[in-house]
Amino acid sequence: MAQAHARDVLAVLDGAGPALSPVAASWRRSLVLHGLDPENRKAPDTLTERELSQVQERMGALRAAASDTLDALFQAVGAQGSCVLLTDSAGVPVDRRGAAADDPVFHRWGLWTGAVWSEAREGTNGIGTCIAEQRTLTIHRDQHFHTRNIGLSCTVAPLFDPQGRLAGALDVSSCRPGLDGMTGLMEAVVNDAARRIESKAFREAFPGARIVLLADGRADRASTPMLAVDADDVVIGATRAARQALDLTDDKLRRGMPSPDRGADLEDAERAAVRRALGAAGGNVSAAAGALGVSRATLHRKINRLGLGRG
Repeated sequence: MAQAHARDVLAVLDGAGPALSPVAASWRRSLVLHGLDPENRKAPDTLTERELSQVQERMGALRAAASDTLDALFQAVGAQGSCVLLTDSAGVPVDRRGAAADDPVFHRWGLWTGAVWSEAREGTNGIGTCIAEQRTLTIHRDQHFHTRNIGLSCTVAPLFDPQGRLAGALDVSSCRPGLDGMTGLMEAVVNDAARRIESKAFREAFPGARIVLLADGRADRASTPMLAVDADDVVIGATRAARQALDLTDDKLRRGMPSPDRGADLEDAERAAVRRALGAAGGNVSAAAGALGVSRATLHRKINRLGLGRG
């Protein structure tokens, strides 16, 4: 089986096998760019305790913002034999949730804090390929580059920090069979959790600021489009999605861009975002607030300000 997988990888890259793009593109990077061997049996490299501690310290704010969501996500997927990992931008897990009964198995696989799951080290894999491509994806079993990883199924979403930079990834991994056909559902669950983490980290990075929500036309985007506005109606922060939508740069923000949320266009966009969230939640304000990454009280204020109240 191991030799068969390696042959399949090389056949695709030689053009003799079935097209598996975009997986094939990652396989090609693994072989040509990173010089990896699909038959390599070496376990993932692991940081020393000191190195891991330093990485965890650098990830402190995002790790704290993610804690509740990691707990909730594990409650949702743990019974299916999955573990949950929060990684840094180099593909190193800095936090983890898993069942004690499954931990020995995951530890042997290297799905543990301190392991290095970058694409450059491990070839095509959920964490590393997600970080390389900065999009939510699933690498399922024999889509992995290394033969020793073909028992894994990993669904991963990228995470961006309050300055719009890639900060890491959120991963749900399983080494049990039977997850075929669940890719779309799992990607939606993980992507939603990633958006919640990013939204909380953004709000905590700008305490006291008014948070403005922008309409999001791309449902698969891990970044939530949000602006932070100070008491003088100056934009002081923007998520990656907001930066893309409004063509914002650090330099533009430093120059003191005035908040556009007093204008009709942005207010209409915010109204559309709130209405869409309320519709998707069946009118449940708490659920809609969670999806938008704001508190229930904040959403109530927005509903009233935007004229969406029932009264």
